[in-house]
Parts: sequence; structure tokens; C-alpha cells
Amino acid sequence: MPTQERTTLFADVIVPLAVPNLFTYRIPNNWNDLVQQGQRVVIQFGKSKFYVGVIAKIHEKSPKSYEAKYIQDILDAKPIVNKTHLAFWDWVATYYMCTPGDVINAALPSGLRFSSETRIIKNEGFSLDEAAEEYFTEREWKLVSELEMKIELSMAEASNILGIKNVQPVIQSLISKGAARVMEEMKGEFKPKKESYVRFTKHIEEDKLQSIFNQLEKKAVIQLELVMKYLQLSDWRSKKPIPVKKSALLNSSGSSLSSLNSLVKKEILEIYDEEVSRLKQSEERILRSNELSPAQQEGLEKINELFKEKNVVLLHGVTSSGKTELYMQLIEDAIRKNKKVLYMLPEIALTAQLVSRLKKRWGNKVGVYHSKFGDNERVEIWNGLIHPTKVDYSVIVGTRSALFLPFSNLGLIIIDEEHDSSFKQQDPAPRYNARDAAIFLAQLCNAKVILGSATPSVETYHNAISGKFGLVELITRFGGMEMPEIVVCDLKEETRKKLMKSMFTPYLLGCVEEALNNNEQVILFQNRRGFANFIECRVCGNVPQCIRCDVSLTYHKKADLLRCHYCGYSITLPKTCAACGSPLVETKGFGTEKVEEELATFFPKARTTRMDLDSTRAKNAHANIINIFEERKVDILVGTQMVTKGLDFDNVSVVGILNADAGLYFPDFRSTEKTFQMMAQVSGRAGRKNKRGKVVVQAFNTGHPVIARVMANDYNGMYNDQMEERKNFNYPPFTRLIEITLSHRNQEDLDAMSPDLADELKKRFGSDRVLGPEYPIVTKVQNFYQKKILLKIERDKYSLKMKDMVTDSINVFLKKGKDYSKMRIKIDVDPQ
Repeated sequence: MPTQERTTLFADVIVPLAVPNLFTYRIPNNWNDLVQQGQRVVIQFGKSKFYVGVIAKIHEKSPKSYEAKYIQDILDAKPIVNKTHLAFWDWVATYYMCTPGDVINAALPSGLRFSSETRIIKNEGFSLDEAAEEYFTEREWKLVSELEMKIELSMAEASNILGIKNVQPVIQSLISKGAARVMEEMKGEFKPKKESYVRFTKHIEEDKLQSIFNQLEKKAVIQLELVMKYLQLSDWRSKKPIPVKKSALLNSSGSSLSSLNSLVKKEILEIYDEEVSRLKQSEERILRSNELSPAQQEGLEKINELFKEKNVVLLHGVTSSGKTELYMQLIEDAIRKNKKVLYMLPEIALTAQLVSRLKKRWGNKVGVYHSKFGDNERVEIWNGLIHPTKVDYSVIVGTRSALFLPFSNLGLIIIDEEHDSSFKQQDPAPRYNARDAAIFLAQLCNAKVILGSATPSVETYHNAISGKFGLVELITRFGGMEMPEIVVCDLKEETRKKLMKSMFTPYLLGCVEEALNNNEQVILFQNRRGFANFIECRVCGNVPQCIRCDVSLTYHKKADLLRCHYCGYSITLPKTCAACGSPLVETKGFGTEKVEEELATFFPKARTTRMDLDSTRAKNAHANIINIFEERKVDILVGTQMVTKGLDFDNVSVVGILNADAGLYFPDFRSTEKTFQMMAQVSGRAGRKNKRGKVVVQAFNTGHPVIARVMANDYNGMYNDQMEERKNFNYPPFTRLIEITLSHRNQEDLDAMSPDLADELKKRFGSDRVLGPEYPIVTKVQNFYQKKILLKIERDKYSLKMKDMVTDSINVFLKKGKDYSKMRIKIDVDPQ
């Protein structure tokens, strides 16, 4: 019989590069039955580079404009991304106006998207002994000599050896002279963690043990002790012997590896490897759910009733009203229905407390996913959701990146502190809002979404009261606890009367002292890290600036550095002014580091710690700080916005807000809303369990309406004020915004060219919808000057067509000339 001719298949592959289109690759005929949508494949891109991409579509159409290269390898037996998530990726790329490559880089942990690395290799036919040194330049000879010893080098190693960034011309010259060649090597692939275990060989039966004991007793007593210890640790005679780690056996027996190897040679014991998890397994006792208060029970019933008609429900509950316990009940219901749950938090700092609480209820069914986990740990969580063999995760707790995990059977998404701007990705693309993207993902998965906050975003609350979302409100604290007493201290008046003690008013210091005397805890909030905002010369007024950004350098005393918070540039603290040489240089302003130091002066016996970006860089730093504060090993916690978000401490009686109105005058239409949210949230940390707490608000403008709204716990008043203001000035929720940032190394070129893009946009949208280009507060970042154009589009006219018009305008702009193509353009849809 004649062999049946196989169909020629092609695959559209998402390449992890910022290119606008998918690329089509040919599938080798003998792989036709192996390839599936959602698998990872190795593909060649360009002349020599290899990347791992994901198959988005399989079809029979060859590309018309280029000849399709073959797929090099298939990495997965089964897809690692399902069809629903591929559709979600496509939506993220379209809605947030980025490339599919941007999305795959955000979605996949790096252990699943490794790429090739160029290696420089000594040419087989080349001999250094026969080569004349004069034949090579000095740089070429350096590399040739190094290759003689190492055989191969990476591009980074070659760059370090030569002390130059661009080593390509040197390598090309060595290739032409026959001394070297290059090859591509795949790097960064996930490798499962292996652990060595010990067991009896297959032919060892119980009736043979005695003869083995007798044999070892005569000539190898130490080996006999090792065998006896193995029997003890493994409980070998039981129906299910316990696996014994090689390291545990050697440690507990005190024997050497050579003794174990001797038993292996005698075929009594054998060593084998097992794949083990890098993730910490819970040994917590599983607890039952808590009984709900009447208000919580009523809220839960209302949520379930609303879920019959609405896919999204806003749970607006004052701080400490018991929202988390309602989430627990909803999770219980979802698990009972065999559904998965995604529980999203804005900050890694919040995961420690919550995970402990969830694991007490559901043990190892709870997984954690965020950026402080290593690449391999994140791959294990990813694989655990695709192949739930060892651990079947029912609940995943994570920050915004957890949104891209490959859930199947997703039933519920909880977004706690939904108002928080940390849910918005700033850089790099995709600049997505995880809250809004989660709502779309839930729609694709036929899942429900619960948005929770004591201070919802204006847009979310508008959607709730207008009927788009369901709304459930908890207006009282759990257990009848009163809202904290809020006292406002006038910084302007206290400074005038010279009553200030460093950055503290006498009233705040008195409250802190009283709390410490009562063995209670204190939280002090200052939304600025570092020791001082900047340093200034008292003679000439010079302030050291970042050489790459248009900002002053912040002083960090512990590191003794002036540091840029935009690009990381730093210098040691100068002893004299760089401009006039005067030694009279002083610090101005204060951050959390200075607050912590000053507290040691006023309360030398108090145990103080700090929670900010600087103190929480290590992997488990967040959890460690929260744990020691929970265990009352710390009396005063000083922190930035990290301490405002959903932390639950029993013993905090005083919260101090050191500079409450600092954010009110920032040129952002959301500054009033954000300041209210921040103050209300941090106030909610006081007096949550045992007694009414006290919040001390230090401010210069004590008469500002926002402070009055916070004191009255009047969210609705703040919301109504904001809605009136935003309607007058045409801001969300009445419009949608697209912010376009243009960046260029040359400020004059930026000034000359940026109006051309604004003009292109005005042609299509009208001049009333386009604002700018204007310089932002920080005009230069990392040596690039930047200008912004803001596009306002009415909600009822906002569409994909509008975004296509933006893209067309940018394309026309970039084609205006060679200089225009050097412009960097960043698009931010729904900026925060």
C-alpha cells in the first residue's frame, strides 16, 4: 500500500520579544500528532538566536511574506497554557496596547521561558603554539589566550576580560582568522530539585536480615549500626515504610559516607533520587471556620444572592469589619464545588499573615506566588496547577503576577484592598491593572469576583452604585469595636511655638509613652524611606542631584549614601559642598530611617523596627518583621505605605501619621482620593481587638476637607466631592485615559518632535481630547528626557477602534524621519 502523505502543519508562535506579530513556524511532519496549542517550543529567531515560545494556533496556511523556519524542539508533553489563558493573554495585549511578547514575559516565570546564550568557542583546528602573537591585536590575543585555558566563554565573560561593552567586532575578527567560532547554548531551564534517599535492595527479604546482621557483626560493626538505624527510621516492617533521606540517615547514625557506599557495593542498601518540592509544606493543624457575626452572616447571604445576577460584587467594609472571614466562607463554598480560588493582594507584605491564616484552614491546598519567590519555586507552583499530582492547590494567594497562572476550573477571584495602586503594573509593559484584568479573566472562566476594601477606588464604587457591580456594605467593626479616636495636631502652630520635638508633636510623644507604659504597641507612618529627603549647603543652597535623573538624591544614613530612588545611582555623603566647598552641609526633611533613629533618643528602652523597601529586600524579610511584631517582640513599628494595607495586629493602641498632608498637593487628579485612602487605612490598624485605638494625625493644613472626611470616617463624602470635581474636569470615571510618554536623550530634539505626535492625535481625536505634550515633575529619568501626552476619551465612545487610531498616529509619527525613529514611546492605558 502506498504511504499516506502527511499534512503540512504550521504553528503561530508567541515569541518572548517586543515584536507586534506572532511568527509562523513549520512543524516537522513526524511531529504532527505531538504538537498542541499552549505547548512550549524552541524556535530560531533571526540568524542564530534561539528562544522558547508558546504555540498560539496550529493551522495549514504557510506565511506569504517569508519562508517558515522549522520548530527546533517541543518542550512539553502537554500544554502549559490552556486556551482560556491564551485568549486572556491576547486580551491583555490588545487592551493595554502592548505586544504578545510583552505579555508572555510577564506571564511565564523565567524558568519556563529560557533563551539561548551566545558562547565563544576555541576552533578545533586552531593551535596557540603555532600562532604568532603579531597576527592578533592586543584584545584578540587576550581572548585567544583565555580560550586556550577555558575552551569557551560567554559574551559577558569576554566583555569583562576586555573591559569593553561591545565585543562583537573582536569576535568577528577571531572567527575570520580561524581562531574561534560561536554557538548558541540554551540557558535558564527549570531543573527539578532532587533529594537522595536510601532503601533496601529488591532482593532483601525479612528472612535474610538475620544472616546479614551476623555477617556484618563479625567484620563491619559500623555498617551494622547503619543498617539498624535505617530499620528504625524507615519503620521497615510496617505496611508503608517511611522514605529515608540519605542525609538524615548519615546524620542520625553518625556514620560516614564510605560506610554507606560499602553497603551499596554489598547490594544491601541502594541510593536513589526523588524529585522533591522547593516549597515549604505546612504542618499546621486544620481548623474549622469561625462563627460569623449577624452583620457578617447578612453580608455573606447578600453576596451569594447578588452572585446569582452579577459576576462582580464590591464588599465595602470599614477596617476590622471582618471582610477576611467572609472571604474564607466564600473560599469554603468554592472548594466544596471543586472550584479553584485566586486570592490577590497588592503587597507581598500582606501575604505572610494571610497565608498563615489560610493554611490553618486548608493546609497544603494553599499555594503562594509572588516575586520574592525564586524562579524554580514559581515554576513548581505553575506545574502544580497544570499537573496536580503531589499537591492539588485549591487556593493560590499572590500579588498581581499570580493572575497569569494556568488555572483550570477557576471559580472565584478575591481582590483584597482593590483600591491599591500596587495592582497596576508600571514598567515594563504590559502596564496592566490586575483588578480590571482579573474581572475579564473571570468572565472568560465563568468565575465570580469579590472586590474588597474599606476605601474603594472612586471608579469601582461608581460601578457598584450604578448597578454594574453588586454592592455589600459592612458599616460596623467586628465584635462591636469602636472606630479609633482621631486627633489632629497642627504642625504649623506647633512649629511656630517651637514645641516640636524633632518630627514629633508633644501630644504624639505622650500617646506613644502611654502606650508603651501599658505594654501596648505603636505604628508610626511616614511615606518616605531613607534618612533625609535631601542634603543642602547652608551657604550656597546647593542640593546634590542625580547625574541621570532630574531629582535630588535621598540620604540613607545606614549605608552612608546619597541615592536616587529612580535609577539607583548613589554616591558617598560628601564632607563639603561640591559647589562652594563649605563644610556646612545639612540634611533636610525626614524618612523612616530618621524616624527610627529619633525614637531611640526619646524611648531608649523601646524595641523599634522599620518596614520599608530598604528593610524588606531579603526574601522572607516581610514575614519576619510581621512575625516579631505579632509576637510583641517589637514595641514600635515605623513604616511606609506597607504598614497601611490590611495588617491585623491585636495589641496596637496608637497609630501616628507624621506628615499627613504631604501627598495632597501632588499634581495628580487622584491625589485627594489616595491621601484619604492612605490615612483611613493606616488609621484602621489601631484598636482592632481589645480596646478603642487612637490615631494622631500631624498635618500643616489641618483644615483641609480630606482630613475632616477621615476624622468623620466619611468615605461617601469624599466620593461625592471627587465625583463632582472629576465631572467638571472630565476625568475617570466619566472618561478613559491613555497616557503616552515620549523619551529622548536630547532635550532639544524632544521639544522639537513631540508636538508632531500631539498634532497627529488631534487630527484624529480633536484638540479637546488631547492634552500636552508637557514635562512631568521629573523631566529626566536615566538620561532620557520625557514629555507626556494625555488622551481623554468619553466612556461611551471608547473602543478598540480608538486604540487603533492611537497606534496609527504613532506609526505615522515614527516614519516622519530618521531622528523620529530614535524616540522612545511608552503607552499606558488607564494610568494610575
